[in-house]
Amino acid sequence: MHKRVTPKALGLVALFLAVITASFAQEASKPLAQPVPMTGQPPATILVIRHAEKLADGRIDLSPTGFKRADLLTSLFVPAGGRPDLPNPQVLIAAHQSAHSNRPVQTITPLAAALHLPIDSTYMSDDYASLARVLLSGKYAGKVVLIAWHHGALPALVRSLGAQPPYHKWPDEQFDRIWRIDYDKNGKATLKDLPHNLLPGDSK
Repeated sequence: MHKRVTPKALGLVALFLAVITASFAQEASKPLAQPVPMTGQPPATILVIRHAEKLADGRIDLSPTGFKRADLLTSLFVPAGGRPDLPNPQVLIAAHQSAHSNRPVQTITPLAAALHLPIDSTYMSDDYASLARVLLSGKYAGKVVLIAWHHGALPALVRSLGAQPPYHKWPDEQFDRIWRIDYDKNGKATLKDLPHNLLPGDSK
């Protein structure tokens, strides 16, 4: 025997659907980040990664899997096992620690030690436009820069750098991709979406 759906229940369903629809509409209506002006020679290559896996309890640190990925990242670059499609970084940048996360810095700390490089963590995650302006000012002309950031701002950061991200929103559960941005002699940016291939279950 079927239970009768009450008007109150129908009203709650309608309200829920309205909230969801409004949320999607608000997200779709947000203006996309625009490229910042290029005022100098850009880096030769910018490698953009999301921080590694996080804990589920709200703490600011990486999970055990995340720390493992951070350790394995060194194998992508150091001469002993580096990949030919990933040049060694000469500059390391990570989003500044916030009240909710220090994961970008933790993700590239082993790589910084392996390459004997400092980590510039002076930029907040939402201040990607300021970072893009510095990167396109000539300060890092011809260099290879690696950036570890929060996934919510990654597509906007890439657009600010004059490249087109492969998707509008970085998937919430994706930690295993590298966006490689190369600049030609005229400053035009092209992006390749590359896999980590570091841990079981990583995407290809």
